[in-house]
Amino acid sequence: MHTTLRGLASCLTLSLYLSTATAADKNTDIVSTTDKYPLPNQGHVAAHDPNILHQNNTYYLFKGGVRIPYYKSPSLSGPWEDVGTVLDGISEVEKGNRRHPWAPDVIFWNARFYCFYSISQAGERNSSIGLASSDAIEVAGGNSSWTDHGALVNTGTGPLTGIYPYNVSNAIDPAFFADPADGRPYLQYGSYWDGIFQLALNDNLTVENPRSPSVDHLVYLPDQADKPAEGSLVSYREPYYYAWFSFGQCCQFDQLGFPPKGDEYSIRVGRSESVHGPFVDRNNTDLLNGGGSIVYGSNHGEVYAPGGLGILYGNGNDSDVLYYHYHNTSIGFAQNDAQLGWNELDYVDGWPVPRGAKSLGATLPSTSSLNLLALLCTCRPRRYPYL
Repeated sequence: MHTTLRGLASCLTLSLYLSTATAADKNTDIVSTTDKYPLPNQGHVAAHDPNILHQNNTYYLFKGGVRIPYYKSPSLSGPWEDVGTVLDGISEVEKGNRRHPWAPDVIFWNARFYCFYSISQAGERNSSIGLASSDAIEVAGGNSSWTDHGALVNTGTGPLTGIYPYNVSNAIDPAFFADPADGRPYLQYGSYWDGIFQLALNDNLTVENPRSPSVDHLVYLPDQADKPAEGSLVSYREPYYYAWFSFGQCCQFDQLGFPPKGDEYSIRVGRSESVHGPFVDRNNTDLLNGGGSIVYGSNHGEVYAPGGLGILYGNGNDSDVLYYHYHNTSIGFAQNDAQLGWNELDYVDGWPVPRGAKSLGATLPSTSSLNLLALLCTCRPRRYPYL
């Protein structure tokens, strides 16, 4: 079915469910009721594309927004206290929405804090990954101590955009990884188009050999017209490297309408014994050939479109933690409604499996059909937002 008709059909189907089904059955044509995945521990904070850094027994949460706002808490479940913003004005990157960077990734590297961020416009490949740095993650009085260094990687327009992989990729959704085998730093990035790429970095976090970069192609969806793979990162748990990514429609459900069930965001993974890949899923399908095992998806009629993920490594006896944003169906489906969720990870036969929620207040309230009914008022023919 043509995507326009398919999007309209999803709206009409949802309308029928809301008008004829019992309260317990409503929205099941759109939101999965599976119990295959556990409910999340709630972060009790709204955050789209969250990024969390654990430093000095404090969790710092960064998110996309005006000047990159961030918060701190003694716990992943909050309460979260406003710290300030990374940028003190518009980005030094002269393209896209300079006031509203996307998908930050903050690290502590060589005794300094670095924030990678995205500058772009929805549906465009004229994008950049910017970089800011600071000696301190917060300062007295809340004044920004971050220095904005401008663009690190460009696609569309800007320096070196005719060079592979910049000429076929979209420079958003940056993620940093340092290989525990040799300490070498890498940057993963990409969204839609030709998928997810990995660049080798210098120790000062500039791109190694910028005119002839060392690059690995990690994820690609050759058989899908929309190619909705983004929000990637690489993690490590001996003996495997894991390439994670978000698959499907991420957001703007209040504007674009719902995709067919299963085409909304989900969190997927492949693994390899080399940081350079190839990465394969549970079925041994290469991630460059459309592979990717689902680790976490919509569930229980309450959790919708989880993605924008991150990994916190456990120390000692602590488990690794998978965190992400998701839409709580009792709250809403606008981008600003996205909530922080998290689950500890078990590794079963070398594959990450999220553990059930354990924090107080982790059970979500009952689904509200009123949010879905309100969404119908703005339900439009579906298209992917290329975010």
